[in-house]
Amino acid sequence: QVQLVESGGGLVQPGGSLRLSCATSGFTFSAYVLSWYRQAPGKERELVATSSGGSTNYADSVKGRFTISRDNAKNTVYLQMNSLKPEDTAVYYCNAKRSPLARDYWGLGTQVTVSS
Repeated sequence: QVQLVESGGGLVQPGGSLRLSCATSGFTFSAYVLSWYRQAPGKERELVATSSGGSTNYADSVKGRFTISRDNAKNTVYLQMNSLKPEDTAVYYCNAKRSPLARDYWGLGTQVTVSS
C-alpha cells in the first residue's frame, strides 16, 4: 500500500535551516506530483511547494527561502527550508497525487517549530 513518512522536523531558531524528507513506497514515484503542505494551529492546511515533472511551484510566503526536490531513485522528496521565521511554525505534511482528480495520499506529518 501507499506509504509516506516524513522526517527532519524539530525546533530551530529564527534564521535557521531545516531539511525535511518524505520517504515513499507503494506507487510509481516518478509519475506522481509530490507536494509539501503545512498546517499551523488554528489555521487551514496550506500548500507550500509542489514538484511535478521537471517543474516546481511555491507559495509566495516561502519563495526564495524553501526548495523542493525529489530523488526518483530513492523515492524520496525533500524540502530544504532556509531563513526560517516564527510564522513557518506548523506541522508539515507530504502529499502524493497522480493527477488533479485522483485521490490524495498523505503522511502523518512532522512538526517544525521556529522559536528563540
